[in-house]
Amino acid sequence: MKWTDSQEIAEKLYDLNPELDPKTIRFTDLLQWIISLEGFDDDPSKCGERILEAIQLAWIEEYE
Repeated sequence: MKWTDSQEIAEKLYDLNPELDPKTIRFTDLLQWIISLEGFDDDPSKCGERILEAIQLAWIEEYE
């Protein structure tokens, strides 16, 4: 997975944390969870706030 795979990342995060409301998470935590995902293989320094927002929004859609 790469940073551009926001929907896939969000689905994996939801599968790992179905009880966690993604609206309550901090971006610093989100970043760490993403780079820890099995199959994630991208440069952490290439991530910005816009990417994290896209992933968080996709996760919110999964959650709701």
